[in-house]
Amino acid sequence: MQLLELTPAETAFLKPRPAATDHSQQRLTQHLAAVLTARLRLPVQLCAYPATEAVDAQATPVWLPDAALATLWLTRRLGGKHVVGVAPFVPRTLIHTLDEILAECWLDGEAQSTLPAALAWQVSAGHTQARLAVYFPQRITDMTHGSRGVIRHA
Repeated sequence: MQLLELTPAETAFLKPRPAATDHSQQRLTQHLAAVLTARLRLPVQLCAYPATEAVDAQATPVWLPDAALATLWLTRRLGGKHVVGVAPFVPRTLIHTLDEILAECWLDGEAQSTLPAALAWQVSAGHTQARLAVYFPQRITDMTHGSRGVIRHA
């Protein structure tokens, strides 16, 4: 049996889509900034930049906030005004909040056929400069299943 050539429409349909549309990344960035501003009671600005370090593939997204963001989170959530010192750990409440934001954006957004390996942001809040990155699972089904679990338990 001889195979027929694909039509241009079929080829376009089968062509992989971009890893993350600018719209979905921009929407996540805006939502992150809005929620962090509300939770920290401080204007927060996020600027996307390329994620460079690698993380082993997981079944759920992996958040990597730096020590400056962890310290800012602890200080502001405990009622402090001035950020001093360095937090010795990343608060679980910060990771839960980030997971909820990502799950909402993922489930409310347009369906994607591929995931980016990672996204990263430079965070500016008051006098604090911090970095935040998220590394995605390799499979979309893992991302969707994990997002539904986060929303169900929120």
